[in-house]
Amino acid sequence: MAIHHEDEVLGKAYDRKLMKRLLKYAWPYRWFLAGCIALLLLITGLDLLQPYLIKVAIDNHMNALTEPMVAFAPGDEPCPGIAFDEYVFVRERELTGKSAPDYESSSEPVKARIEQEGDKYYLQIESPGDDILRRELTGDDLRVFREYDIRAVTRLGLILLGALTLAFLLNYIQVYVLQYTGLKIVSSMRHEVFRHLQCLSLSFFDKNPIGRLVTRVTNDMDALNEMYTAVLVNLFKDVFLLVGIIIVMLKMNVELALVSFAMLPVIFTVTAIFRKKAREAYRAARVRLARINATMAENISGMRTIQIFGRERKKFQEFDKVNNDYFRAGMQELRVYAIFRPAMDLISSLALALLIWFGGRRVMWGTLEFGMLFAFTNYLQQFFRPINDLTEKYNIMQAAMASAERIFMLLDADEVERDPAKPVVLRRPEGEIEFENVWFAYNENDWVLRDVSFRIEPGETCAFVGATGAGKTSVISLIGRMYEISRGRILIDGVDIRDIPSKELRRHIGVVQQDVFLFTGDIKSNIRLGDSDITDEQVREAASFVNADKFIDRLHGRYDAHVRERGVTLSAGERQLLAFARALARDPAILVLDEATASIDTETEALIQDALTKLIRGRTTLVVAHRLSTIQNADKIIVIHKGRIREIGTHQELLAKRGIYYQLYLLQYKEQVGA
Repeated sequence: MAIHHEDEVLGKAYDRKLMKRLLKYAWPYRWFLAGCIALLLLITGLDLLQPYLIKVAIDNHMNALTEPMVAFAPGDEPCPGIAFDEYVFVRERELTGKSAPDYESSSEPVKARIEQEGDKYYLQIESPGDDILRRELTGDDLRVFREYDIRAVTRLGLILLGALTLAFLLNYIQVYVLQYTGLKIVSSMRHEVFRHLQCLSLSFFDKNPIGRLVTRVTNDMDALNEMYTAVLVNLFKDVFLLVGIIIVMLKMNVELALVSFAMLPVIFTVTAIFRKKAREAYRAARVRLARINATMAENISGMRTIQIFGRERKKFQEFDKVNNDYFRAGMQELRVYAIFRPAMDLISSLALALLIWFGGRRVMWGTLEFGMLFAFTNYLQQFFRPINDLTEKYNIMQAAMASAERIFMLLDADEVERDPAKPVVLRRPEGEIEFENVWFAYNENDWVLRDVSFRIEPGETCAFVGATGAGKTSVISLIGRMYEISRGRILIDGVDIRDIPSKELRRHIGVVQQDVFLFTGDIKSNIRLGDSDITDEQVREAASFVNADKFIDRLHGRYDAHVRERGVTLSAGERQLLAFARALARDPAILVLDEATASIDTETEALIQDALTKLIRGRTTLVVAHRLSTIQNADKIIVIHKGRIREIGTHQELLAKRGIYYQLYLLQYKEQVGA
């Protein structure tokens, strides 16, 4: 199963099935997410409280000096008021829902108010007997009334400060917990993807480029992390904020609320148009971005070939075309957003202008308080904030769905190495290997091996020779179950290898390949490969056994010397010696040498040949080699031609047959033979 290229799988903006699978990974962290949602609810409440507190400060205190009041005898006031002369004055707006004995029993309550005439203020008290007491207020008298409002405004300011501080703390906690949860979710998914990759057979990696698989574990996972943190939970905040604003505005003033919502039909229309256009532009940009990445990767990987054949200009022209295509797609995407963002800003400005026009006239007519209008302008600006964030969230969701589809395609790949239902425990094998009528193809019916049968006795050294593509390396790979055979059986000590768990089987097989892969780390860790059962002493013994200690002792740090990626600081021969030490440190019963000396200089080969004489003693050794000089002492040589076994025998026996092996020998040694 090959994973599709990025331009083939772009995903929907929202896919219910994919989202259901994604939520399964979030389920173990549901309480963290629920806590984040609860915190968002509290934060939204605090955000909605702030304009209301300012409204109360403006209408109830800053502009409330001349509002109607009711005078109570001291001790009869239903709520705190302003003590002045023999009365306690309480503003009528504060008496809503309040009760006081004198106030309820009196058919004509004592009303009062402060009136301003020029720069002078007068207190007017209307008694039940229609007597009106009017007196001018001095600066000290006004200070009594002002101090009440100043204390109230100070109290509201402290409440507002507390709300802001609490909102800050809750926001910090919510962001921290949400990011932690998102990283944990993505980390668990990344673990599952990597674990699944380790279980896949080599045939899967033959069909899927490594760079594309790395992208799944990195870039695509980052896109999912952004969805979990920026969309999944924060979407609740947007919903809470929008619903909360609608409820508060309708509760405060229905008429102003309806005016504020007059632009909603326009918003829905513009958003629907944007969604369609943005999706088209996004798809086009993603397709061209995938192409430009593929072109870059291919050209950088093949830079040596490009420069050797002087094709820089031609390749630049090809890249320039792909690059321009991506530029045009990016500009189209930019135009869509360049229209949508200003359009939303224009709509929000129109809604604000309509609110100010409608509410401002009523403020001037005295039928609406200024604080109410101020609060509505704040709520209206908050209302448009989550709507403006729609563009970003839409992009994140679209990228996440595409990434999720690619990741799940990888997780659904069924080319997994499966252990047998009734596994056979394989203790250290004697090393008998037998192929019985084995057929094998990398691709269906494109046979690489055809009806291959042979037997290798314990402790024998068996070499496989043949032309390139004959199937030599395939035979070696099948013994370790790197690939599954199509027909026939492979037996080790009489046990079908399909009945042996892969890890158990490979534990007894040491492999040395021509292309040695070294990991970033040190010499010691590259020999041990994370196997804690291998001691430092065993590492040194293995290195000494294959003569690798000679160059290791020259390195700074010796066995702790740093090794860069792929061992670029070491020569091919030094890497090959480390590969021998790596295989021998595990003391395998079966040793496989796959072109292990093909790229080694003469001096290093002499060191390895010296080690091999000791290494193969007591082990079944399988050798794949093009250089026939390295296998002349093998107990058995198997000649493979076009997937079939054509000859089996010793070096001298095969030469005497004057068959395929003899022809190969002549090709390599014709100068010596002619002489």
